[in-house]
Amino acid sequence: MKRKINVLIFASILGLIALSIIQGYLINNTYKLEKDAFIEETKRAVFRFDDQLIEIDSIYEIVGEEMVDRIIDYKLGRLEKRKFLNEFNNITDSVNPKFIKLYQDAFRSFNLSHPVKFQKRLRAVVLLDSVFNDTLFYKPQKINSLYLLGEDFNVESAYALNNSQITNDVQRNYVENGIEKSVSIEFQVTTQDYINIDGWEKEVLRRMSGILVLSIFIFAFVLGLLYYSIKSLITQKKIADIKTDFVNNITHELKTPLATLTLATKMLRKEEIQHEPKLIDNTVQTIERQNKRLQKLIDQVLNNSLGYKEIELNKESVIITDYLNTVLDDFELSVKSKDLKLNRNFNQLHSSIRIDKFYMTTALLNILENAVKYSENNIEINIDVQVSNHLKISIEDNGIGISDKDKNQIFEKFYRAGNTEVHNVKGLGLGLYYTNQIIKAHNGNISVKSKENKGTTFNLSIPFN
Repeated sequence: MKRKINVLIFASILGLIALSIIQGYLINNTYKLEKDAFIEETKRAVFRFDDQLIEIDSIYEIVGEEMVDRIIDYKLGRLEKRKFLNEFNNITDSVNPKFIKLYQDAFRSFNLSHPVKFQKRLRAVVLLDSVFNDTLFYKPQKINSLYLLGEDFNVESAYALNNSQITNDVQRNYVENGIEKSVSIEFQVTTQDYINIDGWEKEVLRRMSGILVLSIFIFAFVLGLLYYSIKSLITQKKIADIKTDFVNNITHELKTPLATLTLATKMLRKEEIQHEPKLIDNTVQTIERQNKRLQKLIDQVLNNSLGYKEIELNKESVIITDYLNTVLDDFELSVKSKDLKLNRNFNQLHSSIRIDKFYMTTALLNILENAVKYSENNIEINIDVQVSNHLKISIEDNGIGISDKDKNQIFEKFYRAGNTEVHNVKGLGLGLYYTNQIIKAHNGNISVKSKENKGTTFNLSIPFN
């Protein structure tokens, strides 16, 4: 059974891991889809801006004219190629503040839920010729392209928009040495637009909040259901083990008196016994003793199985010192071991308390008898009593102790600690359960402190009112 539970737990863990991987994969895919959809929505908004912002075209024309002038200067030998790009700085610096403001105002007018920055970069300028083309500028990678207009940001984390490629055929007049001349150029300009979206992660997660909450709920539900199932299975196994243990113990307890009764009845059938009144009387007494023993076992099972709500107390006032001394004196007389030492630490306690003497005595004797049963030689028991608003009784022994695993369960019905030394001691696993119910019936509580091979301490607390 234990192996099956371990296999079930292992399979459940594997199932949870598989479920986590599948859920993670689906959430990741959803995240990517939501991200792509969000980016596309923002891109479409930017495209609408370009269509609606007429003033943007005028800025593009200014920059374009400046570029044409620089290309003509280059073709006429007035400008070196390496200095071609430097000539753009002044013109772009003059128009860029207006360019940025137009875009920022446009973004605000569309009520976007997230800040967006726009940037236009120059990727290539090629002078076309019928014989060969002359490349003035070419940067295929976006990080190396030239920043022209818009807000300055790192394009590595930005998103690319349309890649614009324009071919122009321009003819211009110029004067050289007092002579008016004309020059015709054809060139191709490639630009790339980029947008940077601040806080897009939060926006995407906000859109995914529903599916994230649902996924967490489903996972938590499956985990809780699995935990409950395994816990119920383990609990059922424990109950089955406790029942089996109880049946074995009660069977063992019943065998001895039943075997004795069988022998006694067989002896009564013998003719030689029937003519001996003394032997008959002894046999009858044996039968009576074993009958009482059987009745005691049955009463123990019935009475000790009562819950604290079913116990009807008949309280009476007792002097604490006198009552405890009487219980301990009777206990010492009943113990056959000569190695028992009781240390009493409750002198001058003349306070009285209302308790059910019969039930409380049973509770105290159960603890004391366990201290003797689960101890080896030189048994020493310390009984310490303190009085405040509660009567506090501490019973400490030097026995074999209780493991941490068993401490939490020793007050359960039919439970017995799981080591071999305990199971070599006779018992039904009802004594401490019954003791706990008696203390609860008195509105008190009981706790235990113990370490294996270092003894056990039971602490009882009973209110005076």
